[in-house]
Amino acid sequence: MMQSRNAPGMTVLMTADAVGGVWNYALSLCASLAQFRFVLAVIGPPPSAAQRAAAARLGNVALEEAPYRLEWMTDAAADIAASRAWLSALARRYDTDLVHVNGYAQAQIAIQRPILIVAHSDVLSWWQAVHREPAPPEWDDYRREVAAGLAAADRIVAPSRAVLDDLRAHCGICRDDALVISNGIDLAAYGPAAKRPVVMAAGRLWDAAKNLALLDDVAAALPWPVEIAGPATNPEGGAAECAAARLLGTLTPAELAVRLGRAAIFAAPARYEPFGLGILEAAASGCALVLGDIPSLRGNWEGAAVFVAPDDRAGWRSALRHLIDDEGDRALWAFAAQQRARGFSRERMAERYAALYREMTAGSVQREVA
Repeated sequence: MMQSRNAPGMTVLMTADAVGGVWNYALSLCASLAQFRFVLAVIGPPPSAAQRAAAARLGNVALEEAPYRLEWMTDAAADIAASRAWLSALARRYDTDLVHVNGYAQAQIAIQRPILIVAHSDVLSWWQAVHREPAPPEWDDYRREVAAGLAAADRIVAPSRAVLDDLRAHCGICRDDALVISNGIDLAAYGPAAKRPVVMAAGRLWDAAKNLALLDDVAAALPWPVEIAGPATNPEGGAAECAAARLLGTLTPAELAVRLGRAAIFAAPARYEPFGLGILEAAASGCALVLGDIPSLRGNWEGAAVFVAPDDRAGWRSALRHLIDDEGDRALWAFAAQQRARGFSRERMAERYAALYREMTAGSVQREVA
C-alpha cells in the first residue's frame, strides 16, 4: 500500500529517450514544474553533451541513464526485463511518489506506486500510416507489450485524440479515464523575425513517417530553397541523403528558433505525426504552415494551415508554389498559425499534468506488483 504525500516535494520518476521529441517534451515539462522533483531515466542511445547540459541546468532534475534498447528497436525484447528492474530500483532509491512512463513496456514494473503512461506514438500506428497495411507478425511481441503496459497503467494520457484512436484500433485499448493533454512549448522562445524566402522543415530525415524525402523531390521545382533541420543518421544504422534540399543537420534549440523565426514557410508532409512539436514551434515563429492531411494535424491546425495529402507530390508543389508567389495569402496563413499556437503553452500543459499528478497521488493506491 502506498502512503500519499503532499506536493510540493513530490518526486516523479519519468522515463525518456534522447532520440526524438520525447526528450524536448520531458525537459519542457520538468522546467515548467519546478515544484516537483524529477528523476529523468533515459533509456536507449545516450544523451548528447548538449542534452546533458540542458538537464543539468534544471535544479529539480536528477539524470539517470541506461543503454537498454528502446522497445521499438530490433531485439529490444531481450532488454525489457532488465530495463524494468532498473526502473524499479530507481523508484526505490529515490523514494518516488509516481512513475511517469513515456512509452509502454516499462509500465509493468515491480513497484507499488501509481503508474502514468503518456502515449506519444507507437510502431503499429506508424506502420499502418507508412505502409498502408497492418504491422507484420514480427511485431506481435511488441503489440502484446504495448497492450499489457496500457492495461497495467493507472492512467493514460496522449497528446492528441488521434493517438488514443490509434491505440484503440491497433491494441483494442478503450478506457474512459484516458486523457488528452496537448503538448506545449515556451512561447516566449519563438517569434517572427525578418523573413527569408525559404521553405523550412525539421525532423528525423530517416523516418519514413516524417516523409521529408518528398520535400527533396519537389525542391528542384520551387523558386525558393528548401532547408531541412534534423538528424539524417538512423540510430539503428544508415543515413538519409538529399539531392535538392539543403540539410542543416541537428541544431540546438536556440539555433532552430532563429531559423524558424526567419523562415517564411514551414512544411511538414507527415504520413504519421502524433502531435508535432516542430510544427508548433514553427507556428509560434510566424511561419505559414503547409501540413500533411492527417487526423492529428487537422485536429490541431484546422483553419490555421494549408493541408495536402502526404504523398501528393503535385499537390505539394502547387501549394508551396502558391504561398511562395502570393505574399498576402502567405501572411494570412502565418498570422492564423501564430494565433493558434498561443493555445499550446507549456504553462497550460504543466498545469494539467500537475493536477493529474496530484490526483493520482491524493490517496492510497493499491497496485498489483508485476
